[in-house]
Amino acid sequence: MNNDPELNGKYLGTISQDFIKVADTLKEASYQIRKADFEFPIFAISKTELPIGQLLIPRAPMNLTWNYYASFLDEFVQRELVAKDKEDDFKKTYKDPDEFCCLFVIDDEFANFVYIPFPED
Repeated sequence: MNNDPELNGKYLGTISQDFIKVADTLKEASYQIRKADFEFPIFAISKTELPIGQLLIPRAPMNLTWNYYASFLDEFVQRELVAKDKEDDFKKTYKDPDEFCCLFVIDDEFANFVYIPFPED
């Protein structure tokens, strides 16, 4: 899997279309994850099933492009998706989870972290 430095335009469009529909659910899930003392919520998204986190929003019932899985940084470190020696770097660049949703986009040869701002109330 290659990590592209820029989010490909085709991903940004489909992610944005889905995000409008799921943003409130993801924001609440992020809050609940942090309330349970798990830091740095991450939502893995993929068009296929993933062994990361727990399926939060399946794509079929809501006619979405992506499946959404709820997870957090510790799992990503345990699965070596974030290298142990890069954990502090990740924490430094992690954006405020009350304002931004951290997505880990996985599709074929593409895998990358993306931060999308939650819509303002």
